Amino acid sequence: MNLDLTSKTALVCGASQGLGAAVAYELALLGADVLLLARNEANLLQVKTALPCKNGQQHDLIAADSSDPAALRDKVAAYLGNERTVHIIVNNSGGPASGPLLDTAVADLDTAFRSHLITAHLLAQLLVPGMKQAGYGRIVNIVSTSVKEPIKGLGISNSIRAAVANWAKTLAGEIAMHGITVNNVLPGYTRTARLDYLFGKQAERNASTAGEIREQTVSGIPAGRLGEPAEFAAAVAFLCSPAAAYINGINLPVDGGRLNGL
Repeated sequence: MNLDLTSKTALVCGASQGLGAAVAYELALLGADVLLLARNEANLLQVKTALPCKNGQQHDLIAADSSDPAALRDKVAAYLGNERTVHIIVNNSGGPASGPLLDTAVADLDTAFRSHLITAHLLAQLLVPGMKQAGYGRIVNIVSTSVKEPIKGLGISNSIRAAVANWAKTLAGEIAMHGITVNNVLPGYTRTARLDYLFGKQAERNASTAGEIREQTVSGIPAGRLGEPAEFAAAVAFLCSPAAAYINGINLPVDGGRLNGL
């Protein structure tokens, strides 16, 4: 199986922590040069320092905010210039605030739409031409299992993640003939700071504790545990590899079997 990403450059968004940082590490293990992107430069530096360089890769970072898509695109364009091709984009942004949909301000919906969909779209417009020239491209969007089954209390996320998934499916059919695939990976309940936040908010609403919410959640997962970031990252890294060249336009849950649908 060809998992070798030597000579490939990967742009990983939301790479300062959690799933993004885990994905960056796995791609570096496979030999990719990794370009980390997120708001927090100090955290990005820590992640960069920990990345493997077994093939002499050159890793780097860009500090940019996905809530300002045009500025983010311009920073990436300025960094790359006209000489460097990005072969892999991993779109990932922090999840929006939880809460009922009708209580959501329009401004919060707009921010989430820009951070997730518009940023992904502008990066594709910027970087897909280079992928076409290289004859190799992978776009992987980290979304949510809410694409298949909306999650109670996550009104903004349910709405925006579904939009990204449909954007990706459409794009997958438009550029596959150039050796470029577009796929979505749907994290289930995975051990991250984001999950701790969600458990805490749910505990507040239910007059419970985060520990009790965690136990209830785990009881509904056939695997009997939360996922680990490295397990999720391995699925993303596979889809970025040459071995996954004929997998295109899918939604891949990595959730321990929690979803009931096919």
